[in-house]
Amino acid sequence: MPKPPSAGTHVDRAYLSKLWTAIQKGKPRGWKAGMALEYLIVRLFEIDGAKVSYSFNVPSSEGGVLEQFDGFIQVRGISALLEMKDYSDKLNVEPLAKLRNQLARRPAGLVGCVFSRGGYTKQAISLASYMAPQAILLWTAEEIDAVVRKFSITEALEIKYSRLLRDGMSYFDFRGELSDEALSGG
Repeated sequence: MPKPPSAGTHVDRAYLSKLWTAIQKGKPRGWKAGMALEYLIVRLFEIDGAKVSYSFNVPSSEGGVLEQFDGFIQVRGISALLEMKDYSDKLNVEPLAKLRNQLARRPAGLVGCVFSRGGYTKQAISLASYMAPQAILLWTAEEIDAVVRKFSITEALEIKYSRLLRDGMSYFDFRGELSDEALSGG
C-alpha cells in the first residue's frame, strides 16, 4: 500500500491507482482515516489541470473554525467545494444537507461535489436534486474508479455539471455519456 508522499515526491496516476486500490481494501498504511480519499480526489483534479486547494478551514469571526472543507477546485468555468466520505456504508442525506447550507452562504454558481466510496441511500439520491438553487453532484465509487484508472476527472465533472444544468440531475453516472475514446482524448 502506498504511504503518503513526502514533499517533492512526483505523484502520477500510477501512484493514485495504487492508493485507490488501498482505499478500497481498507485504511491505507500511513494515512489518517479518510485523508487518503481526500488527497486522491484533489490530486486527480490537479493532475488534470484544475486549480486546487487541499483540505482547509474557514475561520470564524470569533477566532475558531467556522467550516472545514476537503477541497476546492476551479476548472473550465466550474468552481466546486469538495466533500469526500470514505465509508463502506451508504451515505444518507445529512452530509448533503450540511453541504447545501455551506453552499447557501456563498455566491451563486458554486457547486458542491460529494465523493462517496459506499454510495448513497435512496433518500439521499432523491433529495439531492431538490436542494436547488444549491447544486450538489454525487460521485460514486465506480466513477472514482473510472477517473483513477482511465478518464479525466475534469471531463467527468464537465459532463456531470452539464447534465445537472440541463436535466436537474445531481446523481448522474458520466461513464455512459461519451465513448471511451472521447473521454480519454483520443
